[in-house]
Amino acid sequence: MADSPAASSREASDGIEAAVRELRTAEAVAFGGVGFAGRIMPSTEAYNILEVALPSRLDEVRPHICELLTHGSPAGKVYAATLLARFDPAAARAAWEALTDERAEFTTYTGCLIDQTTVGEYATAQLDQG
Repeated sequence: MADSPAASSREASDGIEAAVRELRTAEAVAFGGVGFAGRIMPSTEAYNILEVALPSRLDEVRPHICELLTHGSPAGKVYAATLLARFDPAAARAAWEALTDERAEFTTYTGCLIDQTTVGEYATAQLDQG
């Protein structure tokens, strides 16, 4: 039996809601697989869900991104500002600037490399890159 359009829309919205919940409490940032096995962390998967939804569901996703910028975990704020850059570079720059004074720490993963940084240090690095 085929899903109805309403059911498909509800499932997609539920996926977005679940992704936002994951990023609200994320403890680490990784944009690819981590460790020798290249495991995709739940926060990375959540980020990917929102990134894929952006082009066609911007009006639905943008309020969640704004909410994460103010009420997300330190890692959630980083993910949110990164998502914002995908569709509104000027707003992303303003978000990074607003985050430069935040001293909350989080973990970053780049492949097998693990590091600790503050939101402010990460935001400053993003601003310096572009």
